[in-house]
Amino acid sequence: MTDSHVTVNRDFWNGMAAEWVALGERQWALDTPTWGLWNLPDDHVTLLPADMTGLDAIELGCGNGYVAGWMARRGARVTAIDVSDRQLETARRLAAEHGADITFLEGNAEATGLAGASFDFAVSEYGAAIWCDPRVWLPEAHRLLRPGGRLAFLGNHPLMFVATPLSGDVTDFTFHRPYRDTNRFDWTDAEVEPGGIEFNLTVSAWMALFREVGFEVLDYRELFAPETATGVRGAVTADWAKRYPSEQVWWLKKPA
Repeated sequence: MTDSHVTVNRDFWNGMAAEWVALGERQWALDTPTWGLWNLPDDHVTLLPADMTGLDAIELGCGNGYVAGWMARRGARVTAIDVSDRQLETARRLAAEHGADITFLEGNAEATGLAGASFDFAVSEYGAAIWCDPRVWLPEAHRLLRPGGRLAFLGNHPLMFVATPLSGDVTDFTFHRPYRDTNRFDWTDAEVEPGGIEFNLTVSAWMALFREVGFEVLDYRELFAPETATGVRGAVTADWAKRYPSEQVWWLKKPA
């Protein structure tokens, strides 16, 4: 394994960080959290436990720290890690402005360097969920959790990549690549909005990896855009996302 995708994604997000500040400010200012590309309500997705009092929690790939902020509001002792120092500048500023006591670390969610069995709950909304190799970051998340600890993560649905043109243009109703062997997507040379390197798996491959790592699956949701949605979010058109799942959420448990 090489860390080439880690370097590429760090540089990509450092270069993009300023463009995400305004969104981070809006997310931190919400009265209740919303999730994913389509801002789905908390009672629809329930990414985090409602009460996290006394829990040690970690966000893997925290970006602007919005998810970490909600865990702190719900009573958790929170650590958040991200590879982008520029993103962490925004996260630390917003946490200070909102009075959130969060330990922010600059580092790779695939190899955090933190002590094993240190956390009761781990989460990634995008972050590690799409920007890190699942065959590396999932074992690391498992190592970090105490027995009985839980992991929740939200990211792109693998079908979204099948329907995304190789140029990087928005989703359409054509299959552009095989679903079989879904794994690594390098957008650095895309014609439309070049990006970083993302990862995903087929649903059955995710299940096999969970078994291999040692996670139990508690729940799984495929997420669609609401009927009121319009426009494009993250290269996904609302029209497409109303018919096909653009995102997925997994809830896992490390056996006691």
